[in-house]
Amino acid sequence: MPAVPRGRALRDSFAPLIVDAVLPMAAYYALSKGFGMSTVAALGWSSALPAARTVWGLAKERRVNGLAALILVVNLVGLVLSGVSGDARLMLAKDSAVSSVVGLVVLVSAVAGRRPLMTTGLKPWVVKGDPARLAAWDRLSARDARFRRTERAFSVVWGSALLAECVARVVGAYTLPVDTMVWLGNVILAVAIVVAMVIGGGLAADPMEKMVDAEAARPAAG
Repeated sequence: MPAVPRGRALRDSFAPLIVDAVLPMAAYYALSKGFGMSTVAALGWSSALPAARTVWGLAKERRVNGLAALILVVNLVGLVLSGVSGDARLMLAKDSAVSSVVGLVVLVSAVAGRRPLMTTGLKPWVVKGDPARLAAWDRLSARDARFRRTERAFSVVWGSALLAECVARVVGAYTLPVDTMVWLGNVILAVAIVVAMVIGGGLAADPMEKMVDAEAARPAAG
C-alpha cells in the first residue's frame, strides 16, 4: 500500500470541517434569507447536513466509527429537543452540546480507555498508509509507555479544546443575535480546531511521527 501524501492527508482532515461547518452555515443563510424560512426551520434543515454526512460515512465504510457515531447521536438528540422547543438559541447551543459531549468522552477515553478516541484520526495521519509504519505503530503501542502517554496527550489536547469551544458557543448563543452566532460559532469551532492541531501536533503528533520513523527504520538498520 503506497504512503498517503501529506497534502492529501491534510485535505482529508479538513473535508469534514467543510461539510460540518461551512456548508450548514451557507445553507442557513440561503434558507432563511433567500427562501424566507423561519430561523428555527433554517437551523434545523442546515443542521441535518452534518448528520447526513455521518450516516453516509458509516454506510460507506461498513463499520462503526465510535467518534462519528457519537456525533450523530448527539446531533439527532439535539435536533429533536430543539425542534420540540422551537427555540433558535437552543438549536445553536445544541452545537456546543455536541462539542461538550465529544470533548468529555475524548478526555475519559484518554484517561481510562485502552485506546484514546482521537487515535482514530491520529493514526492514519502518522502512518500515512505505509505498512512498515503501521507495523511500527503497533509495536510501539504494545510496548512503549512513552508512546502511549504521548498518544493519550493528543486526546487530552483535543478534548480540552472542544470543551473550551463549547463554553464559548453557549455564552454566544444566549448573548449574541442568532444571525451573528451562525457564522461566529463556526469561527469559534475553526479556532478551536486550529489551536488543537497546533498544540496537539507539537506535543504529540510530531513526536509520535519521529518515534514511528525510528521504529520503522530499526529492522533495516539491524
